Amino acid sequence: MTPPQLVVHRDKELMAQAAAARLITRIVDAQASRGHASVVLTGGRNGNGLLAALAAAPARDAIDWARLDLWWGDERFLPEGDPERNVTQAREALLDAVPLDPARVHAMPASDGPYGDDADAAAAGYAAELAAAAGPEDHGPVPSFDVLMLGVGPDTHVASLFPELPAVRETERTVVGVHGAPKPPPVRVSLTLPAIRAAREVWLLAAGEDKAEAAAIALSGAGEIQAPAAGAYGRDRTLWLLDAAAASRLPRALYPQASA
Repeated sequence: MTPPQLVVHRDKELMAQAAAARLITRIVDAQASRGHASVVLTGGRNGNGLLAALAAAPARDAIDWARLDLWWGDERFLPEGDPERNVTQAREALLDAVPLDPARVHAMPASDGPYGDDADAAAAGYAAELAAAAGPEDHGPVPSFDVLMLGVGPDTHVASLFPELPAVRETERTVVGVHGAPKPPPVRVSLTLPAIRAAREVWLLAAGEDKAEAAAIALSGAGEIQAPAAGAYGRDRTLWLLDAAAASRLPRALYPQASA
């Protein structure tokens, strides 16, 4: 487990812009090193804010978009094109504006897709897609994602892993169907903690006063069953990107005074 690093920004707009710049650099470095890069996207206001900032960044053209694989950490199990689906929002924020290879955009199945309304079968199908993309150099049946991004919910949930629910306890499967989620829609598909931890870097995004308690709990030694964000960490690096409001309940000793 890598100890988390914290960066605290003045406000959510600056946080999104800085995170977008950081992501561009990470993707470009990975492509220069290995010829390709893989990133796991997150939805929600902070994930979509980062994508919008990336779309507006002049440096976005430094990325070779055709050599980038995009995955998702979770998805609302709704019909294709539904405005509440993370992939729909990502397309609007960024993906439709850049020259991605469609074969490398790995959206999670929709409820009107090949698995019908069976979220568990959809999860198994996505797990098989991940396994097919993993190579001998990877740590298990998922690729070694360069960056895996997660929004942090006010209840400390990440992806669609909610406190105390069965999905956060999963230790074998890489993707699960989620039933009875405490926020709508109740049915989702999500990566599990083992899949998340296969990433080289995990970035947790939290902005706003409503995320302050969750950040404080997750960074204060809570267990992952009660606070799933506490169990999200990368092999090489775990980075918490916060604005001042989300960091307002953290002990000042946790992050440097010079955080921008």
